[in-house]
Amino acid sequence: MSHILIVEDEAVIRNALRRLLERNGYQISEAGAVQDAVDTFKLTDFDLIITDLRLPGAPGTDIIPQAEGVPVLVMTSYASLKSAVESMKMGAVDYISKPFDHDEMLMSVERILKEKALERENQALKSQISRDFPLTGMIGACEAMQALFKNIQKVAPTDSTVLVLGESGTGKELVARAVHDQSHRHGGPLISVNCAAIPETLIESELFGHEKGAFTGANANRKGLVEAADGGTLFLDEIGELPLEAQARLLRLLQEKEVRRVGSVQSKTVDVRLVAATHRNLKSLAKEGRFREDLYYRLHVVELKLPPLRDRGDDIEKLARELLIRTARRMAKQEMSFSKEALDAINLYRWPGNVRELENAIERAVILCDGQIIAPDLMALDMHPESEYELDDDITLPTPRTSLTKHEEVPDPAEDLSLEDYFQRFVMEHQEQMTETELAQKLGISRKCLWERRQRLGIPRKKPAAR
Repeated sequence: MSHILIVEDEAVIRNALRRLLERNGYQISEAGAVQDAVDTFKLTDFDLIITDLRLPGAPGTDIIPQAEGVPVLVMTSYASLKSAVESMKMGAVDYISKPFDHDEMLMSVERILKEKALERENQALKSQISRDFPLTGMIGACEAMQALFKNIQKVAPTDSTVLVLGESGTGKELVARAVHDQSHRHGGPLISVNCAAIPETLIESELFGHEKGAFTGANANRKGLVEAADGGTLFLDEIGELPLEAQARLLRLLQEKEVRRVGSVQSKTVDVRLVAATHRNLKSLAKEGRFREDLYYRLHVVELKLPPLRDRGDDIEKLARELLIRTARRMAKQEMSFSKEALDAINLYRWPGNVRELENAIERAVILCDGQIIAPDLMALDMHPESEYELDDDITLPTPRTSLTKHEEVPDPAEDLSLEDYFQRFVMEHQEQMTETELAQKLGISRKCLWERRQRLGIPRKKPAAR
């Protein structure tokens, strides 16, 4: 039985409405003013509140924000379009004029209660789906993934900072999205930033914004990505690559919930939840002085670990089959399947690039396949690599003895260096004199590609010497 609260100061109208609703099976409570209702009842216990617009003391619409989601139907003898619009703007679900028609009142009450019941059912269904399928887009039946799902369900409803750990390509951004989607911030923005993909000279401006004239090229005020995430979640991928200067600003954001644009003297309060991710050991970096120790402890509130694909057992084949279905549909191909040999290769391969490498291998196979059966050669998996990681062969070597300064000389090509040896030697010799951007330009690759190769080859990043 639905429980309805009537807030009406005229006893005759209040009694008539109560009798009408009770005859139709509703449980009724009454009050003569907004303050009486608030003092006497817990408003959230009701399924519907019917209130007069003109009441002694506060107007009937003042009960709307205190009802906390309980639908409010406003009625008044001063029927006008203006008062109806104002009531609806303040959150009333409907508006009815006095003297009201009995049938019209009953129809409005029935419709509102049905809509509210449907809303509750939908919310319950969403919650059930969220419990059964906690990570849209992620598949994981192994013990490590199931533990991850449970931890996400525990931390998502809070505002705690989350640190996601895992190798490159394991799906750290999907974990961040799951945390956001299952939080009370799911209606707000999720802003994702790869800290390794933004040049050092721009990262503070990108994250925190800048004022006009703050530096050369700052021709207008610009809002940063932190401000853009206000009311939602900020996901900082590869946070271990964040420069120390930007780390100090991020620490202030976590401590004070404030952000100050580059070149500004004023701070702005923001409501942002931070989810950070890295494949590196931040504690070790902090001991080496390459990551702020105080920021590390601010980030290390809740830790979520993603296992590498090679340790996920039967998940590998399940993921491969699901990715094949999705890729074939996306490319408007007929239903496809793996040959037995292809499945054997998928299960035996070590997948150093994790899920991202699996996705790319399947996309390549779908594009090249002439039939409906995926053969192992189409996935181009190197089952017997000479080393775990190889340098990509798209690197463009600088022309020897060009217009480089005495600090930028390249190795003599007569030394017959391999691409991997050349990369290591060039970076180690010049990283103290060049920025990451300059190194990438000289090598003919992107800054992100430079960063990825550093990780593969274990070359620590050093700051260039002051010029």
